[in-house]
Amino acid sequence: MIGILGERGKDLCDSGLGVSRRHVLRVGASGMLGLSLGSMLKLQAASANSAVGGAGWGKAKRVIMCYLQGGPSHIDLWDPKENVPDNVKSIFSPISTATPGVKFTENLPQLAKQTEKYTLIRSMSYTPNGLFNHTAAIYQMMTGYTTDKVSPSGQLEPPSPKDFPNFGSNIIHQQPSDVPMLPFVMLPRPLQESNVVGKGGTAGFLGKAYDPYTLYPPGDDMNMNKLDTVNVEDLKLRPEVFTTRLRRRADLREQINAGMPAIEEAVSKYKLDQHYSRALDLVTSGRARDAFAIERESDEVRDRYGRNTFGQSCLLARRLAEAGTKVVEVIWPKVANSDNHSWDQHTGLNKRMKDQSAPMLDTGLSALIEDLDERGMLEDTLLVAVGEFGRSPKKGVSTSGNNNSADGRDHWPYCYTALVAGAGMKRGYIHGKSDKTASAPAEDPVHPGELLATIYHAFGIDPESIVYNHLNQPRELVKAQAVTSLFA
Repeated sequence: MIGILGERGKDLCDSGLGVSRRHVLRVGASGMLGLSLGSMLKLQAASANSAVGGAGWGKAKRVIMCYLQGGPSHIDLWDPKENVPDNVKSIFSPISTATPGVKFTENLPQLAKQTEKYTLIRSMSYTPNGLFNHTAAIYQMMTGYTTDKVSPSGQLEPPSPKDFPNFGSNIIHQQPSDVPMLPFVMLPRPLQESNVVGKGGTAGFLGKAYDPYTLYPPGDDMNMNKLDTVNVEDLKLRPEVFTTRLRRRADLREQINAGMPAIEEAVSKYKLDQHYSRALDLVTSGRARDAFAIERESDEVRDRYGRNTFGQSCLLARRLAEAGTKVVEVIWPKVANSDNHSWDQHTGLNKRMKDQSAPMLDTGLSALIEDLDERGMLEDTLLVAVGEFGRSPKKGVSTSGNNNSADGRDHWPYCYTALVAGAGMKRGYIHGKSDKTASAPAEDPVHPGELLATIYHAFGIDPESIVYNHLNQPRELVKAQAVTSLFA
């Protein structure tokens, strides 16, 4: 079998050809027929054209993921169950939504009014690999892959250059930004469980050039004013360095390259010109600095999103997307295993859900959906809200080795809910459904890998496109197919 590669460590996706595993297999098989290399290339192109497309293909220009780290209880939010035992039933009353026959709990009154703007996937599901702890599940949700390095305590090793890339890194690798703007931003804190920080949140074997720009302001992560004081010094020109001086330095570099063939060859090989130019454009354009100037928004708009970290992060995500950022990941501002606004509600769920996490989610996410829709941005902006898993249908039981109070729910990856909107997604649609107790999908299960494949598909990227890891081995972006029935 013949594999057609680009430069070492890269694939032809870097050249926009989008080679996937199945394309390589098809091209390779043609070698048995005695076809020429030129003929195989033509077949590869035809194969690529026939293997992609369909509903939703290429609709997204950008994606905002609101990552509900910690695992929110689907039963107590957007998949309540009636006529079930008391130890399963939510204490929160069900309410009607804008979609006939669809009910939420009283915790989501604003989102309930907007169901006709988005799709709910009530059948997210997977069987855990080893202990279903947060870090393992986060890694799978963000990369599409699982790892075997799970210790008895359930914790994974720290981030490694050998890790599979975050889906945002894959997107900007496959489709580099064409505007002087930060291509991938993660805020307001890293992915984290206990002392494992950032697992699944890096570019991994793609290299640091595709890491997200991380915006992690200091201080208490529930301080509603902290995003007003974001430090963007690295996006500003130093007082003693003017734009013209930077341009002169660029000219000087070019003169040196022209006189030194060896250096010129290295610059070409490693695309230093491209990276230098992009960095220079980013600093001199001021586009990113303007996007981060959240204080320019009116008090009315800021109040609409909620004067808390999650709400203001959602507002900043909209500003970044509007300015040209391709991928924004808003990480829930309280980490797993923490109290006070965390979704990891093993104890005291009733009070914590009602008074802390649910109001923040309802206000911030509903404002983001409405704002994007009013601005016409839902046409080409994909919005995803999902956690790493749901919570156990039965209260007070242990499913992961944790202790749970009588009103607490444990980790539950077998069935949970995700919200998707924009970029051609259906409106007012419920995909799949859970069984009587929300324990398992009753129909149309969706694996986290399939959700990632759907995101890639929305960008016009074949989910099975090949990238090369640190050992120069071919790997698919994700081993899953897009759920095209989510698209109109």
